[in-house]
This record gives sequence, C-alpha cells and structure tokens, in this order.
Amino acid sequence: MDNKYLQDLHEIKTMMNKSSQFISLSGPSGILAGVYALIGAWFTHVLLAKNTEAVVTLESGTFKAIVLIAAIVLTLSVVTAVILSGVKAKKEGEKIWNTTSRRLFINFLIPLVTGGLFAVLLIKNGTFGLIAPVTLIFYGLACVNASKYTLRDIRYLGITVTILGLLATNFPGHGLLFWALGFGVCHVIYGTIMYVKYDRKN
Repeated sequence: MDNKYLQDLHEIKTMMNKSSQFISLSGPSGILAGVYALIGAWFTHVLLAKNTEAVVTLESGTFKAIVLIAAIVLTLSVVTAVILSGVKAKKEGEKIWNTTSRRLFINFLIPLVTGGLFAVLLIKNGTFGLIAPVTLIFYGLACVNASKYTLRDIRYLGITVTILGLLATNFPGHGLLFWALGFGVCHVIYGTIMYVKYDRKN
C-alpha cells in the first residue's frame, strides 16, 4: 500500500513537472553547440592572427568573416538544438512546441535580443572590446531568466557564463578566450552533465 502511495505521488510530481517545465532539452545538443563555438573561436583566432590591418573596422574583410563565422555557429547550434530536442520530445511522447516551450522561448529571447541590440550598437560605435563580455553576460542572463521553465541546470549554466562575461570585462584583449570558455567549454560541460543526468538513463 505504501509503495503504491509513493508511486502515485511520484507520478503526480512527474505530471506537474511536465506541465510547468520543458524537460526535452537535449544534452548532446549542448555538447555540439560547445564544439561549434570552439571551432568558430579557433577560426576567428586564425583570422585575427593573419590580419594585417592596424584596426579591424566594420568595412574590413576580417570583420565580415568573423560575423559570418558567428552566424554559422549560431545557426548550427539552433538547428541542432531543435532537431535533437524534437527527437527527445517525440520519444517521451511530448510536443516540442507547447505552452511551456513558448514561455521558455519568450523568456530566453527577451534578454538575448536586448544583448544582441546592445552589441550591434557597440559595433556601430567601434567599441569592439566590450562585444564578448556583453554577449556572454546577456546570454547568461537569458539562460537564468528561462531556467524556471526548464531544467535547473540551465540556471547554473547561465550564472557561470554571466560570471565569465564580467571577468572578460576586466581583462580587455582576452575577449575571444572568454568567449570560447563561455560558449564553448561551458556548453560542453553542461551538455555532458545533462546527458548523464537525463538522457542516458532514458
């Protein structure tokens, strides 16, 4: 009787979590996003090392190449996350696009878009040194803001990336290193943790 009661409580708790949290985020998608970011950071490092211009400007080929690399990394990360999370949701009998995932998306997007616009303004005004810290900080805040609608691990990822962004602000000239740590290494670590905790057992 006690076992049945505990099982019922567990099922009720599971149902409540599913209705209030989007739990189909894929650990492997986080790992791959980190790998994409590390590869992108390496290509950017090579470009900057080969750059012969005294200052990287908006019109320079180097800047346009860096923007292209960032766009490719972002696109690959988003597509991978959607595909793998969709596969996981299907296996668990859930819909990838529902009320909870919409709330997750909106709460994630608000700080992210704000940070993106801020970064664009920095670029427009030639303040390149703050781009890496700003993108890290606002991405971290986006993760924290959205974490209440998904796995708690995302909150810790957001806090970690935000701290790295603040540190990057204090170490000008090392933005690419912190960018690689935040978007690359952190995603690989947290993606691995999520895979071990949630994906592998399923």
